[in-house]
Amino acid sequence: MDTPRPDPGLPHLADVVPSVFSALGAPDFDRRIPLRDGLSGACVLLIDGLGAELLDAHAADAPVLAGLRGQTLSVGFPATTAAGLAAVGTGCRSGEHGMVGYTFRLGDAGVVNALQWRKHPWGEDLRDAQPPERVQPLPTTFERAAATGFAVSVVSNAQFADSGLTRAVLRGARYVGVQGLGDLAAGVQHAVAAGGFCYGYHGDLDLIGHLHGPGSPAWRMQLRQVDRLVESVVESLPPGGMLAVVADHGMVAVGDADRVDVDGNEALLAGVSAIGGEARARHVYTVDGAADAVLAAWRETLGDRAWVVSRDEAIAAGWFGERVADRVLERIGDVVAAGRDSAVMVRRTAEPVESALIGHHGSLTAAEQRVPLLLAYG
Repeated sequence: MDTPRPDPGLPHLADVVPSVFSALGAPDFDRRIPLRDGLSGACVLLIDGLGAELLDAHAADAPVLAGLRGQTLSVGFPATTAAGLAAVGTGCRSGEHGMVGYTFRLGDAGVVNALQWRKHPWGEDLRDAQPPERVQPLPTTFERAAATGFAVSVVSNAQFADSGLTRAVLRGARYVGVQGLGDLAAGVQHAVAAGGFCYGYHGDLDLIGHLHGPGSPAWRMQLRQVDRLVESVVESLPPGGMLAVVADHGMVAVGDADRVDVDGNEALLAGVSAIGGEARARHVYTVDGAADAVLAAWRETLGDRAWVVSRDEAIAAGWFGERVADRVLERIGDVVAAGRDSAVMVRRTAEPVESALIGHHGSLTAAEQRVPLLLAYG
């Protein structure tokens, strides 16, 4: 089975914010994506879970978004929120920023949950024991721009203001906590009108997709609300203002026949010390000397349900970007498994809630990897 590689013809989600800061006139940022010069204010609005294929398939439910449809971006591996937000916040791929999964091994802490910043699957808060600023030490794009005098803000859920992930990958901006769609739209409008840069985040489309499936009636109704959100921001853009709408990943729907329960399969557990990632993108950590045997067992058991590679093979194929920092190496599984088609590698004992979800993401398929870049100018 051939090992897939990132599409070199697509720009990366990590290219967006540096390009916007360059268009705003911030020094030392690369213009990786063509944008208009002379911007007076800008917002990068991330709609969690808005895959390019999903938008194209449901354009009738989102006429404003569809009308802005232009360039397509790649999000890199894994196609998951922690990695996507880190790409936005640092301008780097996962091999450099180190958020290599929804969950991953982090030194003596073991496997941690990057969204909740605690031990996985159950455990204490790790913000003191594993300071986010140390786990992700690269300066963020927001810190770099703010240091040159730019007004930079994050407009997102109030509950995430001091989260570990916010501190790790979004630090350096003034945090504007919001409670709903109207609040988010007003915060974005104010930031752009004031001549600054803001990053906005909306997560409900992803949540509905997980619970009901992408493309379900509930998901389509939520997409319509997102379309109205974007319409309200576009209508308020001042001259020189810009809105860039992006996403962190797409999503696939899975059925019962698509689920392989890792926790219930002895062949998948032999020689394994810990398991990270998520159902579509697994990091498998092995006991000393067992890596080759585990790789063979996962390949044989999963067959054509997944791409199963060693850490070195994943790195060589560019899954984590062109560079992988030394501090990131141990976070990547000795074996890495990425679901093909709609297959998922669930853990019904350790992850009962996640295992029951209908919508999943994380892998290397176009449905998960490709997201839209939607641009509107005032």
